[in-house]
Amino acid sequence: MITTPLPAGSLRATSLNSARLRTDLHAAAEQEVDLLVVGGGVTGTGVALDAAARGLSVALVEAEDLAWGTSRWSSKLVHGGLRYLAHGDVALARESAVERNVLMTRTAPHLVRPLPQIIPLHESTSRRQELVLHAGLRAGDALRRAARTPSDVLPPPKRIPSAEALALVPGLRPAGLRGGLLSFDGQLVDDARLVVALARTAAGFGARVLTRCAVRSLDGGGADVVDARSGESLRIRARSVVNAAGVWAGELVPEVRLSPSRGSHLVVDADAAGVAGTAVVAPMSGEQGRFLLLIPLPDGRAILGLTDEPTPGPIPQVPEVPESDVDFLLAGIREVLGVPLTREHVLGSFAGLRPLLQQDGKRSADLSRHHAVLTSSDGVITVVGGKLTTYRRMAADAVDAAVRGRGLSAGPSRTTEIALVGAAPRRHLTDIEAPAPLVAKYGTEAARVTALTELDPDLAEPVAEGLHLSAAEVLWAVRHEGALDADDVLDRRTRVGLNPGDREAARPEVESLVDRALAGIET
Repeated sequence: MITTPLPAGSLRATSLNSARLRTDLHAAAEQEVDLLVVGGGVTGTGVALDAAARGLSVALVEAEDLAWGTSRWSSKLVHGGLRYLAHGDVALARESAVERNVLMTRTAPHLVRPLPQIIPLHESTSRRQELVLHAGLRAGDALRRAARTPSDVLPPPKRIPSAEALALVPGLRPAGLRGGLLSFDGQLVDDARLVVALARTAAGFGARVLTRCAVRSLDGGGADVVDARSGESLRIRARSVVNAAGVWAGELVPEVRLSPSRGSHLVVDADAAGVAGTAVVAPMSGEQGRFLLLIPLPDGRAILGLTDEPTPGPIPQVPEVPESDVDFLLAGIREVLGVPLTREHVLGSFAGLRPLLQQDGKRSADLSRHHAVLTSSDGVITVVGGKLTTYRRMAADAVDAAVRGRGLSAGPSRTTEIALVGAAPRRHLTDIEAPAPLVAKYGTEAARVTALTELDPDLAEPVAEGLHLSAAEVLWAVRHEGALDADDVLDRRTRVGLNPGDREAARPEVESLVDRALAGIET
């Protein structure tokens, strides 16, 4: 694996915390930067890393927290674009396969793991449909090979008999099951953790990552922002500006016209669904190229998604899942499971809004998933569209536009060769002296998190009975990952908040630990 190392003193250089935020905020108000990025999601942090790695001075401002918006509400997949192949968009599928390879083999193998997935073949699936689906999987595998992803990372697809399908997914309805189509794709352990890793890696190259800083006005020369923690207003001056605010991009640059689309997911009990390590991909009847996904998570939960519904009107801070989407998802997966999922099996829900470019006369499901880089009349560069898998390409294109438009002194993008914080070749991850669940979250840094518990054994205790979140992880989130309050820890540095009951059980201890960690940083 070819990677570019971070600057010397990497742990300190990549640590984000309240003290660094205060220092970087004052510096950003005093010095003009080469590039100002607005938005702390996967695209914005990707832009910050790309630009900083080219040697540009960078400031990133985010109104709330890292991964506050759509970037934490994805299906947790880094996928090769089966849906795009079904719609005949080979170029987008090829781009997805290339970027998936970068993440799985170079930049973040600790965060992206191979995910086996089955398309069940029941009597309702005709032989012709089976042939078409299998051909699509083979075409996707051809793109996998073209992207040079090894078969020991993503094995080729194959048809399997019903007995093997049931062994992999015991919850499948056995009646009328002829077998299944087994394939492999990439799964993020946690989409929000990818964003945090990007932000910290960018910080290692000198980027100033400023959360809780809301933009009040934006132009080609910078932004007027308000620091929510102090109430202070300041001007950040920049030679170039990239608007990566996702579904809120049009509120900052009115020339950008978006048609947000809602993708809803349900968090369900994995045992009740009968899934463990293998996902279920269920083609939607009457909808060519659309699939329902039942994806197991590492913690005994699974997510069921996903919808694609137009969402006009004001953009909500946190989208909600309407009752109609709950009914739609439960009904859609019912025909492939032996025991139907009901509302009693739903532990929580979440929805994300896709920032799709408006195209008159098209429904949201048919809008292009290609990204776009647009330059407004006053010089602000906006990057929208796309999807999580291709964030790196989106970021590189946006920085290229800034370099060309403003004549900045910078070479080409380097991010295909930069390992994110915690990354290591896949074969070395099992050698890390830390519990496997921690390695899946933190990669090489799992040993440092574990070391906290060796100094203070009480930190190994969970924050609430039955939860897989230790006190040491909370302290690490505040000291090194930029968490400023309990919500940052529960909803973004970890995903305890996906289950409202778990969230409330953990909150008292997490709040106490966050206060303790912040006090230690500020003194």
